[in-house]
Amino acid sequence: MEETILLIESEPAKRKALLSCLSKDYQVLTATTGKHARQVLVQIPAIGVILFDDGIPDVSSVEFFQEIRVLFPDVVRVLLSDSGDEQAISDIMKREAVYQVVPKSIPPWHLLLLVNRALESRELSRRHRFLSRELKISDSAFRSPKDGLMKLIRESYEFGKLVFASDSMLEVCNLAKRGAPTDLPVLIEGETGTGKELMAQAIHGFSDRKGFPFLTQNCGALPDDLLYSELFGHKRGAFTGAVSDRLGLFSAADGGTVFLDEISEVSPTFQVSLLRFLQEGEIKPLGTEQTKHANVRILAASNQPIKEAVKEGKFRQDLYFRLRGFEILIPPLRDRPEDIPVLAEYLSRKYSESLNRKIAGISVQVMHHLQAYLFPGNVRELETEIHRMVSLAGDGEFLTIEHLSPEITRALPSEDRIKDRGHANGGRTLKEKVERLEARIVSQSLIRHRWNQSKVAKELGLSRVGLANKIKRYNLYQATH
Repeated sequence: MEETILLIESEPAKRKALLSCLSKDYQVLTATTGKHARQVLVQIPAIGVILFDDGIPDVSSVEFFQEIRVLFPDVVRVLLSDSGDEQAISDIMKREAVYQVVPKSIPPWHLLLLVNRALESRELSRRHRFLSRELKISDSAFRSPKDGLMKLIRESYEFGKLVFASDSMLEVCNLAKRGAPTDLPVLIEGETGTGKELMAQAIHGFSDRKGFPFLTQNCGALPDDLLYSELFGHKRGAFTGAVSDRLGLFSAADGGTVFLDEISEVSPTFQVSLLRFLQEGEIKPLGTEQTKHANVRILAASNQPIKEAVKEGKFRQDLYFRLRGFEILIPPLRDRPEDIPVLAEYLSRKYSESLNRKIAGISVQVMHHLQAYLFPGNVRELETEIHRMVSLAGDGEFLTIEHLSPEITRALPSEDRIKDRGHANGGRTLKEKVERLEARIVSQSLIRHRWNQSKVAKELGLSRVGLANKIKRYNLYQATH
């Protein structure tokens, strides 16, 4: 994917020269003030490099990079400055993790080379973190809930009840954190089972509304009249069966948040009512002409791209624009296999506690096979699998291949369908551990790139022949679901 650079430069001629050079290799966005830069960063989550000229009038470089270091820790930061204060330059590089401070007179082509090196360095750092995590997982993370499990959980990330380790989910959750304190509506998209409601709960928990109600409604489960009643309320006698007044979720959540799941399923007629509420904040319960106001933030979710529904004429464009104050896309689990070990350990602990069962850990082979499986049902399917495995295991046992469901074992290479109890306590040589680590890294890369072997070979630094040999050696094949 093409990297995006944010160039913050107030001088028109210099901005034009740098833009002309950098845009040959990268997508370049520009800003002329600190305020403008912040607006761009909120709207565009995937910035790779920030180039900041310290002549920007409305914010100092120290103040700006302090914010960036907290909100965008993975962004490469470069400062253009003619300051002769070596101590100040040293301080900002150390404290705010600025990659380089360069003179403002730097030739554009030289700055382009520096950006190339900076991004290469960041990629190497990411790979180092990934390999370090993989080595820890292989060597010690599957021993016991008290040892490996807790160590792995501490090294993972959390956002509300979402647990993850991947850079892709970190970017998504960082965007959600930035959007949480605002009062804008949020549209959360992702396949079934990816954790859209947990994301909504986390956003509410990081917002100024966290002390007020968080209420949910599945919009795909009810016809229009009942859905209207659930959200807007009704008066007694408004329809057959309305034996008493009903407040409605929007009124009940006043000051708080309402999460509307499966928003793409609402009818065109109901979309009009929802749009009116988003525009005016007015509620008119069924059976009355009186209106009242409710101060509610709307978070909506869909397992289908709303943009496509708009193109097909199934969803109102004006409602779509209202809902997407912030747009969050949760990637499917198959695109982030590095999250599976953390989730599996977290879930095994959860169900060990709920079932009052002491599990010794998860075998390395089981973890490898979980990562190789595509999980069409995403995290929800993984949770069901771990719940089942813990239920089948006895006290003191490791979760092994024998506990996996047939759905997953059928997708495994034949040589891997072996008992792994003998390896559960780490009974492998260093060479064997390294080989299994290599097999898992190759397998993950193949899954991540949908078996595009050219991309995998490039990512791993292999020739096509070398990659083909490793696929054959480790008996890897493309599972279909």
